[in-house]
Amino acid sequence: MKKHEKFMQILFFISSALSVCFILLIVGFILTKGLRPFVEGDYAFWDFISGTRWNPSDNPSAEMYGVLYMIVGSVLGTTLAVLIGLPISVFTSAYLAEHASEKMRKLIKNGVLLLASIPSVIYGIFGLGFIVPIIAKFSPQSQGQSLLAVTVVLTMMILPTMIAISENAISSVPKSYREGSLALGVSKTHTTFHVVVPAAKRGILVGVVLGVGRAIGEAMAVVLVAGNVSGGLPTSLFDKVRPLTTNVVLEMSYATGLHQDMLFATGSVLVVFIVVINVILSRVIHKMGAVE
Repeated sequence: MKKHEKFMQILFFISSALSVCFILLIVGFILTKGLRPFVEGDYAFWDFISGTRWNPSDNPSAEMYGVLYMIVGSVLGTTLAVLIGLPISVFTSAYLAEHASEKMRKLIKNGVLLLASIPSVIYGIFGLGFIVPIIAKFSPQSQGQSLLAVTVVLTMMILPTMIAISENAISSVPKSYREGSLALGVSKTHTTFHVVVPAAKRGILVGVVLGVGRAIGEAMAVVLVAGNVSGGLPTSLFDKVRPLTTNVVLEMSYATGLHQDMLFATGSVLVVFIVVINVILSRVIHKMGAVE
């Protein structure tokens, strides 16, 4: 029995170590390739990180690789999607966990699971064929592909993850919290939003972390609705944007030389972004636990 337990412990350790190794391998490879043009002096880092135009060219003097406007587009699209998706996911989760009948709960949860299983490109096709034409009807720029379209598509994509995590967190709140509140004569709705949901805030924030990761790393759906301009900071919801992910997807298949290295540099920015966001939100979650 002891030998069996020792074997299982070793197996668990190897599995965990492989996961960490894969992460380190991916991050190390992307950063190594992405930092090479700056280390070797092929392109100035400040011009890359502060530039607002992306123009690969066969003429070295005409090449421009600026990603600031891509960073802004990615941040705005992700932030707006989370701000819209968070209240929707909390209300939906609270209804499923606290107020819905068993039949309605199963129906809605199956629908949420179905949304989560839809491929990214299907969201993009839906956005291009349905959302973009609607936006084009009232857009002052007479175009549908825009930051607004990106926000709507990303919101739909992150909702299943955020709802599932939030619903589990709310359902995990001890019954004594509810019973104590109801015993004081407080209504069920008031109990839900002033007792149960605050008690589940750590789990809800975990859903936000996963939603942010899904939104900022999405490419296939976003590339169809973003517009993918070659430069310019977005100044309104109706402006076309070019997120970091779509830049890599659009050009990596044919890029060579410095052009390819700068696409890896774009991926490096994306990796750093995701790491920083996860570290910040993880610290917030940890502090919440310390306060509680």
